[in-house]
Amino acid sequence: MEIRKLIGSRPLILTGSTVLVFNDSNELLLQHRSDTEEWGLPGGAMEPGEKLEQTAARELYEETGLRAESFTFIDILSGEELYFKYPNGDEVYNVISIYEALDTYGELTMSDGESINLRYFVRDKLPTNIDERAKLIIDKYLEGRVL
Repeated sequence: MEIRKLIGSRPLILTGSTVLVFNDSNELLLQHRSDTEEWGLPGGAMEPGEKLEQTAARELYEETGLRAESFTFIDILSGEELYFKYPNGDEVYNVISIYEALDTYGELTMSDGESINLRYFVRDKLPTNIDERAKLIIDKYLEGRVL
């Protein structure tokens, strides 16, 4: 927020983590976001002093109420295809660290105001209004994985 006061909505490089969560039926958890009204993956921006895995754990809990015993690092994505313009006009180029949450526990809850809904989906019944960044991750990393 402080940086936005100085530079306005001009593009920033935003580093963060995204988490893939699967239930016992191998369905993928998606978050219906309140800011864009699109479905996406749980995740968000890194805070000062955090490690990327800590960001994944914090965002998973804040956005879903779930915790994980551990995380498996999958990849880091960056580049033009990760450009995003928020509804308020803020522009970012994301650098996204992707993790899979292992042995998740807790109850799905929406307490941070960022979610309209949280739901698990099978691969062939994903919603049509998926955030482009989430779609990129799903297409790239779940290819061949049975959901």
